[in-house]
Amino acid sequence: MKNPYKDKKWFKLLGNKYIWVSLFFIVWMTFLDNYSYFDHQILNKEMDELQENKKYYQEEIKKDSKSIQELNNSVQIEKFAREKYYMKKENEDIYIIEFEGDSIQ
Repeated sequence: MKNPYKDKKWFKLLGNKYIWVSLFFIVWMTFLDNYSYFDHQILNKEMDELQENKKYYQEEIKKDSKSIQELNNSVQIEKFAREKYYMKKENEDIYIIEFEGDSIQ
């Protein structure tokens, strides 16, 4: 009995072992491998988030280093302590005035 599909083009493609090996390799690398396409997408998103965090923290470091440089002056240290921690001199009274909607940080 002769196969009626043997001369068809699609049958020759599906019967080719190199096509099957290539198809298996593509499916394996896309879905099943430890370094699959989907795992790479997740890792790329994490890398983007980490890069954004890195930029944010570098900006914060610049702000903090600027604040540290300003605090080298004793007048600035006193101003910072009074504003941030409500410290006072011995014979002073401090009154904190809050307006509606303001919050103390």
